[in-house]
Amino acid sequence: MQDTLSQTDILGGGEFLIKPTPSTDQTFIPEEINEDQRMIKETVHDFLHQEILPNIDRIEAQEEGLSANLLERMAELGLLGTHMPEAYGGMQLDTNTNTLICDVLGPAAAFTVSYAAHTGIGMLPILYFGTEAQKSKYLPGLINGELKASYCLTEPSSGSDALAAKTRADLSEDGKDYIINGQKMWISNAGFADLFIVFAQVDGDKFTGFIVEKGAKGMTLGAEEKKLGIKGSSTRQVFFEQVKVPVENVLGEIGKGHLIAFNALNIGRFKLCALCVGGAKQSAATAVRYANERVQFKQPISNFGAIQHKLAEQAVQIFASESALYRVSHLLQEKNRSLMEGGLSFAEAKLKAAEEYAIECALLKVSGSEVLDYVVDETLQVHGGMGYSEEGTAARAYRDSRINRIYEGTNEINRMLSIDMLFRRAMKGQLDIVGPAWEVQKELSSMPGFEQPEGAYAAEKKAVKDFKKAVLMTAGAAAKMQMDGKLNLKDEQEIIMNVSDMLLDTLVAESMLMRVEKLSGMDNREHPQEIYDAMLKVFITDATARLHKNGTDALVSFAEGDLLRTMLMGLKRFTKYMPANVKQARRAIAARLIEANDYCF
Repeated sequence: MQDTLSQTDILGGGEFLIKPTPSTDQTFIPEEINEDQRMIKETVHDFLHQEILPNIDRIEAQEEGLSANLLERMAELGLLGTHMPEAYGGMQLDTNTNTLICDVLGPAAAFTVSYAAHTGIGMLPILYFGTEAQKSKYLPGLINGELKASYCLTEPSSGSDALAAKTRADLSEDGKDYIINGQKMWISNAGFADLFIVFAQVDGDKFTGFIVEKGAKGMTLGAEEKKLGIKGSSTRQVFFEQVKVPVENVLGEIGKGHLIAFNALNIGRFKLCALCVGGAKQSAATAVRYANERVQFKQPISNFGAIQHKLAEQAVQIFASESALYRVSHLLQEKNRSLMEGGLSFAEAKLKAAEEYAIECALLKVSGSEVLDYVVDETLQVHGGMGYSEEGTAARAYRDSRINRIYEGTNEINRMLSIDMLFRRAMKGQLDIVGPAWEVQKELSSMPGFEQPEGAYAAEKKAVKDFKKAVLMTAGAAAKMQMDGKLNLKDEQEIIMNVSDMLLDTLVAESMLMRVEKLSGMDNREHPQEIYDAMLKVFITDATARLHKNGTDALVSFAEGDLLRTMLMGLKRFTKYMPANVKQARRAIAARLIEANDYCF
């Protein structure tokens, strides 16, 4: 097997697990943005710092009309249609640029919810599944800010189990309208939305999407919810009582609403990771600045090792998740390009690309949201008592972050989805997991080699290669047990969670390795290569320990006797990485942050 993939062999969804580490030209890293992307980044940065952040307190108080007005001002800059076709007034920018925009907007606190709900789950269902008449009618207004969008999926009795919705739609006697009755909850943007993407059961059992306009008779809103965080976002219940919706406002096919809901969520999860990464950078910068200015025992607390550990670990986790984010962004972009060259429309290509990388999008959602939660928690800790005060930003960021592990599918659901989709693709023959898993099993019966890896990043490349073997061995053994009737993975969610965490660490570690190796060949990098190397070593050291723990927990849950002993020995073999002085590595990373007085990576 070749050591690296050629430039033309772009990985398909989930293939990162079974294919060699690609060459670095198959990833995009933020350090290589071009001049056009830099200009767009600066435009978004200026809007964030001139229009959003100075008004955060007003946004938090839900000042009437403010968030809607900010969306309109974003539209004037073209920022609501960067991901939309030019035919409807959009800018049709590439995926990497759109990822960069979300990244820069990450610090916008609760306003990120208004923006993401409008541009993502509010607009994409129409782009993906709307008729030409629906696209022509609604997309231009959504792009120019005249219309604001909302997405009505969740109900009191159906959250993660969206298809259990009870909202009902029945065809009127004259066949011109559907009559909708029901209730939706936790609806973002509901307070100012002009357009609602609504899901209901046609005839009680055909889950279907509809486009419902503001002012429809019988549609009413509940009061603004009192929430733990994201207080500045509008979140209301939406009630439907004999609401007439013209038949031409059916979105997609009757009974195929699940395709709309799930495909809109794929990109929603991806964008959520980008927003979380951007927010984490801002929070980490806050921690660095406070650590430099807070004096205790006659010196800044940034001088202390315990604080330096926190600052460095924030940077390592952000850098790692960001590496995976932009790698998958590039995969989505290349898939879009390939599909359009093959004859698909812009919308069809975006939909198919999102479907292709649904596994990666689910994993990224978990990564970004959990990294942000770690970062805001440690930022608050660095601030000490001041972090607990609402006078600064640490407390609000701490509260705002918590929702990210819940919406767009809980992190538990996304972990299980990633493995479920992996197995489903394998069963359909779309992804050959059996062959690589069998190769790993054969390797277990052979003597391990003792040769030392050579070359740049050889130890890290071997570690990532072995991570894949550990996942394949563990997942393959569980799947074999299920096929033999000795295990029902539907009842073993803990095992699935273990394997998903192993899969996530593998994706992130490989993505970080590709980024660091690519940086080593760049002359214009901002920091000495040793700093990037230090971050990589810290992450792989910790990931090695996590993979061993998760693999062990999974294996002892279903295997025993000689089989268990063999696989545990194999797991030990596949989770070896030369111990690094992570204390010194973190101190070097922290020194760069402290000197910059900012998050500087």
